[in-house]
Parts: sequence; C-alpha cells; structure tokens
Amino acid sequence: MRTASRPLAAASLSLAAALALTACGSDEPVAEAATEGGTVTWTWDRNVAAEDQDPEFEETTVEVPQDPERIVVFDLASLDTIGALGGEVAGAPLDSVPDHLQQYLADDAFNAGTLFEADLVEIESQQPDLIVIGGRSSALYEDLSEIAPTVDLSLRGSYTETLERNTTFLGEVLGAEDEAAAAITEVEAGLEEARAATADAGTGLGLMVSGGELSAMAPAGDDASGRGARGGLIYDAFGVQPVVDDIQAATHGEPVSFEFLLETNPDYLWVVDRDAATGEEGAQAAAAVLDNDIVRQTTAAQQDQIVYLDPVAWYVVFGGLDTTQIMIDDVLQIAG
Repeated sequence: MRTASRPLAAASLSLAAALALTACGSDEPVAEAATEGGTVTWTWDRNVAAEDQDPEFEETTVEVPQDPERIVVFDLASLDTIGALGGEVAGAPLDSVPDHLQQYLADDAFNAGTLFEADLVEIESQQPDLIVIGGRSSALYEDLSEIAPTVDLSLRGSYTETLERNTTFLGEVLGAEDEAAAAITEVEAGLEEARAATADAGTGLGLMVSGGELSAMAPAGDDASGRGARGGLIYDAFGVQPVVDDIQAATHGEPVSFEFLLETNPDYLWVVDRDAATGEEGAQAAAAVLDNDIVRQTTAAQQDQIVYLDPVAWYVVFGGLDTTQIMIDDVLQIAG
C-alpha cells in the first residue's frame, strides 16, 4: 500500500469519528460504520424501489474485510479518498477516471466497465475483496454484491457530513485511521477559510454553462443528495450568499438568459463549464459563451469577479479528499 500523496495535519481520531458518524439535523437516509474483529461493518439505507417509483429505503449491512488487497471502485469520489489515504485501486471504469486521480490506480488496473454498467465477467475473474459504488452506480448493487462485499458511499446528508463519514469509514478499512482523522481536520480548516472568504464577497450566483445555454444553480434545500447537492455546493458547502432568495422559484428550474444575469446582477458569478467536464467535442467554452455585451454590463464582469471553477472537480468527482481541496482552492481565488 502506497503512502498518502499529500501532507496531512495532525488531528484527533475521536473528534473526526464523531463528526463523521453524525448527520446533524438531516432528514436524509444516512450510513454508519463499526469495526470489530478484522472487519468493518457498513450500514446504510438502500433505495430498493424501481427507477420510476418513489424511493423506498431498506437498511442494508455489509461486513468489509480490513486492509483489502483488491478494491474495485465505481464511485470516483471514493477512488479519490482511497488514494489520498494511501490506498490503491485495482479496478475502475478507466475511461471515466480523470487525470488527477490516475495516480491512485494500480499499474495493472483493469477496466471494470462504465459508471452505469459493470463488466461483471471481468470483475468476477479479478476476484476483488471489496467493491465501492455510489451515486449513479448505486443501481449496480444487486449484481456486484454477488461477487464481493459491496458498499454504497453515496451522498447522504450534507456534503461535509458525507465526506467526513466516508473518509472515516475508508480510513478504518485501509488501516489509515490517523490519516483519515488528519484529512478531515485539514478539509474542515480549508472549508472554514473558504467560507470566511465568501462571507465578505457579497452576493453570488452559481452558473452551469452547456451547449451555449446557462442554468442557474440553486441551494440544495430539500434535495440534499445527488444532482441537487451538486448544484448547491457553492452555497451549501462554501457559504456563497445567493443573489436571489429562491433561485429555483425565480428561474422555474429552467435555463436562464443573459438578461437574467444583468437583472439579478450578483457580485460574483461562479461558473462550471459542463461541456468541459464531460469532454463534449467542439463545444464552445463557457468563457466564450459569457463574452458578450450583456454580461459585460454586470458587476461580476466589470469587477473581474467571474470565477471559473474546475469543471471535473465540481461536476464529476465532487466528494473526495483531493477534489475537495481543488474546490477549496477555486473558491480561495477571491481571497488573493
């Protein structure tokens, strides 16, 4: 097992565990871990409803061996955290692993399929000790759990709660409890610094740009998982004050116009280029889309306060340790 790739501040494991296993005031289904006798038990509320039905949750418990030799990961945030804690991944959807996480793949890592469809034959032939899913790959649980212990580390509760909880769990699995505790403390300090920067930055609007169209991102509110959480990160995790009290109501959940940017006139625009995140060929860059006479009249443009966020971190991988640091650094651009 390789050593962690970045320095981590000292911290108390008991404090980190307390943070990680508490879903403060959240109504979302949560998960928890317990360690005993060389295994780590992971319990979570699994959605067992069909895709077109309302969610129906069933408590699911899986015993995971400590220090597994071969880990297959479909959740990119978990791949990130496993690597940051000194682990190595034997198999993953290789075509979807971004450049900054390639270092955490074994030299002979095999292609486990896609984020939506597992290569069950190949995975079974590789005899993994642990399989990690989450988010879009959660639907693979039934098939993958027949091959090896499979855990779902999807976003549950807030972003920070999930990051802390999953980091603690993976630290216990990898025998890297101290590293996990230190990483949690480091991330918390970074998020606090970023929130301090945004607290003095006035109003903001998160903006997704794709196919030449604009979508205003809104705080997650009741949709504190999946797509809602991703769109709300700039507000919910990083403390940006929304330029409109209820962005969802103001936009009706639809793409917005350039005129909307001028009418609401946020102090900062926080921009995610979705086409760059997904590798859309021939797509117009977000900066080019926003380079027009209407946007130039906004406060954000005139004060040079349009911040382009790392598209892979904010749209694809959000939720892992290294990626969260990228996000923190993005926000702290305004503190310089």
